[in-house]
Amino acid sequence: MFTEIMRYILDLGPTVMLPVVIGLFSLCLGMKAGDAFKSGLQIGIGFVGIGLVIGLMLDSIGPAAKAMAEHFEIGLEVVDVGWPGSSPMTWASQIALIAIPVAIGVNILMLVTRMTRVVNVDIWNIWHMTFTGALVHLATGSYWLGMLGVVVHAAFAYKLGDWFARDTRDFFGLEGIAVPHGTSAYLGPIAVLVDTLIEKVPGLRRIHFSADDVQKRFGAFGEPVTVGFIMGAIIGVLASYDVKGVLQLAVKTAAVMLLMPRVIKPIMDGLTPIARQARARLQAKFGGQSFLIGLDPALLLGHTAVVSASLIFIPLTILIAVLLPGNKVLPFGDLATIGFFVAMAVAVHRGNLFRTLISGVIIMSITLWIATQTIGLHTQLAANAGALKAGGQVASMDQGGSPVTYLLIQLLTWQNVTALVVIGVIYGLGVVLTWRRARRTQDEASLSDTTLTTDKPLAR
Repeated sequence: MFTEIMRYILDLGPTVMLPVVIGLFSLCLGMKAGDAFKSGLQIGIGFVGIGLVIGLMLDSIGPAAKAMAEHFEIGLEVVDVGWPGSSPMTWASQIALIAIPVAIGVNILMLVTRMTRVVNVDIWNIWHMTFTGALVHLATGSYWLGMLGVVVHAAFAYKLGDWFARDTRDFFGLEGIAVPHGTSAYLGPIAVLVDTLIEKVPGLRRIHFSADDVQKRFGAFGEPVTVGFIMGAIIGVLASYDVKGVLQLAVKTAAVMLLMPRVIKPIMDGLTPIARQARARLQAKFGGQSFLIGLDPALLLGHTAVVSASLIFIPLTILIAVLLPGNKVLPFGDLATIGFFVAMAVAVHRGNLFRTLISGVIIMSITLWIATQTIGLHTQLAANAGALKAGGQVASMDQGGSPVTYLLIQLLTWQNVTALVVIGVIYGLGVVLTWRRARRTQDEASLSDTTLTTDKPLAR
């Protein structure tokens, strides 16, 4: 009975499930039924809008990317099925249904023990944690080690939500929101590592250009829609489209640049009263601690700098895939949502596209290399779900290329000690720097609050 209920809820999809979960969460926080329904509905509408824009990208940029690969005769063996292909396989795994209550339980335990401020309401995106558990299960043959994978990924994701909370608030303007999921969260530490290294190079650290700089320098030709049009035209030309195809693709990418920030607005309109009520209720209940509502990284895609970086990295990721030694994965399914991979990097670099390009190249290189290493396990996952043609292989950059998943597999199997050491050192250093960066910003905030308090005139 429980399995059937959970399966039915999952089949509703995020556009229905997320508003329902958030609506119930709002009622538990003491919001009026009408306000809770309205907020949940607005969030659902916003995610429908995001789905439509992403669908536009998949339908237009996806075929262009494939045509580009064929035109340049790129001989990569395994196609990236992306998160739209990986998530259904994950939910069909043996570990899927129990992973949801486990991930929720980890969140509750961490909240009670004050190990996190993130209250995760985005249940659908628990598939990221589930994917890690499913691959660990396949690699080790142990169901319990698979569940350990879910626990570790969940706990780490919630901490990433804490550590990048200031970026989410100050750069993206998402007050009281955290993004503890998927590629945006777990690739953030690599951007922190790159940013730290760039700061130590006098020449590099002075270089700065952003989407705003381009707009100021080039006027109307630097507007986001114009940049989108130009990038779409370039992709169309590289795909060897005719004039009609190039122009159609250019207009569609311009539309993405314009529409993506606007479809985020209903979500923010729905979230604002919920976040306000959640902070007030939870702070009163748990002694003034400032809580964050954990939501989908799609919220980050609306920022102009993220959209600009996404369009740049569509052809660039294909180029990286061609040049990367040992890579077998042809980027495809995740190209339209490449913004997920670089969104947190954009925030870490404060919109500096120069630094984003450097960290993005490293991020995509590591992602493609890991995705190549996990082809066997990913193919087995697809076969178990009945989603594999005879003799076929599958891969994905999103989750299939996750350092978190790969390092856990290697720690438990010791199949590739060299890769474990190299990826472990790079990623581990990024995580340590991210933790220190978060502590430093917290200390600065505490010092600021203390200064404001002591500067107040004494009451008479």
